[in-house]
Amino acid sequence: MKSSSSSSAPSPRKGMPSPRLDEREFKRRYRQQFCDPAFEALNGEVERITHVAWEAYEDSRKSPLTRKAGPEFADPEYDLSVEWLAARDAILDAQKRHEDEALAPRILLINGSSRSEHTCPGEMSKSFRLTEIARETIADEARLETDVLDLSRLASEYGRHIHPCKACFSTAAPLCHWPCSCYPNHSLGQVQDWMNDIYPLWVAAHGVMIVTPVNWYTTSSPLKLMIDRMVCADGGNPDPTLTGGKDAAKAKKVELDGWDYPRHLAGRLFSVIVHGDVEGAENTRRGVADWLRFMHLIPAGPQAEIDRYIGYWKPYATNHVELDADEAVQEEVRNAARTLAEAVIARRAGRLVAAGEHLEEARQK
Repeated sequence: MKSSSSSSAPSPRKGMPSPRLDEREFKRRYRQQFCDPAFEALNGEVERITHVAWEAYEDSRKSPLTRKAGPEFADPEYDLSVEWLAARDAILDAQKRHEDEALAPRILLINGSSRSEHTCPGEMSKSFRLTEIARETIADEARLETDVLDLSRLASEYGRHIHPCKACFSTAAPLCHWPCSCYPNHSLGQVQDWMNDIYPLWVAAHGVMIVTPVNWYTTSSPLKLMIDRMVCADGGNPDPTLTGGKDAAKAKKVELDGWDYPRHLAGRLFSVIVHGDVEGAENTRRGVADWLRFMHLIPAGPQAEIDRYIGYWKPYATNHVELDADEAVQEEVRNAARTLAEAVIARRAGRLVAAGEHLEEARQK
């Protein structure tokens, strides 16, 4: 843990324009979700609901359901969100499963594409197909347990959201809570956040494979949303009572008094598969792999990291035909899955050594 004098902790900088809405504009925006004429018969009920929502917004009732933190926290009397506590319990349970050697190792497969036959594109993605190739290989050959996180459901499934990271970490590391406590924010209507289901998948996993297309020289937007919201897994604060919730000044003091930047996902193995059409595949693969390394995940091996072009400069209409014909890339994905599974099994057995893993870093995050 680093140590530094907190007597000179800087005050949080202020001065940005307020985003607060007046009552008329808030209610106009809120009612937009009831624009279907089928709601007209319920105008009275909608008006009453809208007024309650306005009161919650005006009073900033972010977490209306709370309970006392209890003796396991620094401030037992602090009122913690029951939703955050439930998310924390799910993570603790996932960590127990991760550490239970009586259970088979788990691999988390992530489809990063937003394309789906169940929404506007009308067709599945190549990323989904590659994810399925990896899943089948791991199940049939390594006999390991797998979880599939299909991020295309952000665009195709009702009530699926990954809200943007608010960058609490940039103010002070302890202000970023593990798991994220920024959401749900009921007063702002920022609800149905998927991350509280996603964090336990990462925690329970022994290996993670990410499959993503290149969208404008970088990852897909669903994958980038998840990546940003994973910041709390790398240095995040597991005790919100230390910072009085979201008290920026307290968080700065805590960090400067000495913060150990806990690596909540350290030691898991990873694989990255990036495919593109014309540009950006290598840089995208490198960026995702570097992010995972920075979080102290361990590369499974050279064959587990792939960037390829499928149907290079060919019409988009034939992209699945190009994948059908590219048997080499299909086999490369199988080899990446085999490499990840082999590394996971070897690490469970104590045969995989990550050189330098236990050295103390000269610089913290």
